[in-house]
Amino acid sequence: MSKVVFAVQYEIEAAKRDVYLAALPELKSLISAEGLESYGVYEIKGKPNNFEEIFIFSSYEAYDAYDDAENERLSVLISKIESLKVNNTSKYNVLTEVTSG
Repeated sequence: MSKVVFAVQYEIEAAKRDVYLAALPELKSLISAEGLESYGVYEIKGKPNNFEEIFIFSSYEAYDAYDDAENERLSVLISKIESLKVNNTSKYNVLTEVTSG
């Protein structure tokens, strides 16, 4: 089975950067799912306050079954992070691993 990468890229308002960074440890501790192999948050080099969340799933089925709304605390935290973003900066990508054969 091919792995799936789900990526979310966005910009955080500069004045809210510290609030965002303070929320990341809890966010990372709450994100889990069957088939989720890895999760990380990265800042884009050369673009201050632009971040990308990377989820790596073991299969398309695991990606498709992922639902962050199942955890109430995670939903609250995601809403908080949404309020820190610059409007209309979120971009989403889903990548599937290319395998031979």
